[in-house]
Amino acid sequence: MRRKEASRGPSAMWPLWLLASLLALSQALPFEQRGFWDFTLDDGPFMMNDEEASGADTSGVLDPDSVTPTYSAMCPFGCHCHLRVVQCSDLGLKSVPKEISPDTTLLDLQNNDISELRKDDFKGLQHLYALVLVNNKISKIHEKAFSPLRKLQKLYISKNHLVEIPPNLPSSLVELRIHDNRIRKVPKGVFSGLRNMNCIEMGGNPLENSGFEPGAFDGLKLNYLRISEAKLTGIPKDLPETLNELHLDHNKIQAIELEDLLRYSKLYRLGLGHNQIRTIENGSLSFLPTLRELHLDNNKLARVPSGLPDLKLLQVVYLHSNNITKVGVNDFCPVGFGVKRAYYNGISLFNNPVPYWEVQPATFRCVTDRLAIQFGNYKK
Repeated sequence: MRRKEASRGPSAMWPLWLLASLLALSQALPFEQRGFWDFTLDDGPFMMNDEEASGADTSGVLDPDSVTPTYSAMCPFGCHCHLRVVQCSDLGLKSVPKEISPDTTLLDLQNNDISELRKDDFKGLQHLYALVLVNNKISKIHEKAFSPLRKLQKLYISKNHLVEIPPNLPSSLVELRIHDNRIRKVPKGVFSGLRNMNCIEMGGNPLENSGFEPGAFDGLKLNYLRISEAKLTGIPKDLPETLNELHLDHNKIQAIELEDLLRYSKLYRLGLGHNQIRTIENGSLSFLPTLRELHLDNNKLARVPSGLPDLKLLQVVYLHSNNITKVGVNDFCPVGFGVKRAYYNGISLFNNPVPYWEVQPATFRCVTDRLAIQFGNYKK
């Protein structure tokens, strides 16, 4: 009797094993990788993580048809495959490998030598959620290369040789990171139909203000846009008015004129550090009623910008490494009490030729803590 029961043991355990495997797979989607993708962003602790930047909801479970069938036995030679993640990075690949499982949700091809994306490279990958092509040599993309990727939400194609935005991007796309390429022009209609897109990182391209055609961003409802390390000489005036974050650091912007920020009233973070800004016209900042963080460090400002006391939600101001010689008692805080709705928790003024011992203590009456103020360390 015991031998008979023992012989039935493995077959009896099979349904339980299959059920446990399906549960594990369903809970693993969509895949979220920590410390794996190279975004090459340098905002430090204030930089949003992927979910905040893109606004994508990665907490849900995909449709049932995305978990069956499974093709766990399929894995390109040299790659590492686990669940629905296919990692083929750092292999010296010249092209997209074949025999990729149709149920793959994350395909990592970064740090290879791929120079072209062909029409059928991603054929059958209708469940792909994230595609990583960072640091290749891609200069050519077939107009239908992304057509099979009906569920693609994240496309990382930075550090390549692209001279234009890829055509016919999937309408499901939420996040596009295409920085450090050779793009000089953003034509009208290139983002047409991308109603789900809310994050674009396109810094490190030789983009000038004239490179953005009128209407280039029409239809987009972005939350986050970064055009740092480009060749901008002014704030572009035709960006999506839905923006919450705009990063234009490391450009050649020389001034902020009155109406430059008129359409960006929803901004809560504005990055303008490492430019050549000398003047900020009075009233320019009044169009940013919800602003919480302002980066104006490493510019050529001679004084604290006017209008800061009127920004009731402003909490962080970077003004270090400018030419500021004087800080007035009302430069940061409004006159009277109860006006400011959020106190400052960070004001940086170091590396400015301002005699900090002459600054009155009342200047920072609306700061949470004196440690939030950074002074000194000025060198001629």
